[in-house]
Amino acid sequence: MGDGCCLSEDKKLLVLYRVEPGCLGPQGDKWVSEFCRFAQRALQSQDSAMIRWNIVPRNSKTLPEIEYNVVGKRISYSQATRYLASFGKSLDGFEGRLGERIALFIEDFMSRV
Repeated sequence: MGDGCCLSEDKKLLVLYRVEPGCLGPQGDKWVSEFCRFAQRALQSQDSAMIRWNIVPRNSKTLPEIEYNVVGKRISYSQATRYLASFGKSLDGFEGRLGERIALFIEDFMSRV
């Protein structure tokens, strides 16, 4: 797949990340939607050649925290692993860095509210 410089939006990996309100403290329900908009803006340019982001509240524990989609279809963890490997990236490393970024965004966001 190369460096992904010319991927159309629908061929990029859509990373749907669901944020639990509890991550934002006891009043997380009050802040989670605003935080998701904040994190969406902060992540928008990250890996934008190959990834589209959708940061949303996790309103149901039955839904996974992270979901991957390509061309409008949900893909498995192993498919997402192969997709990122085609760009020379590790899914485990990607998820680790994403978790770290979200934690930093939470600190930043909560220091402002």
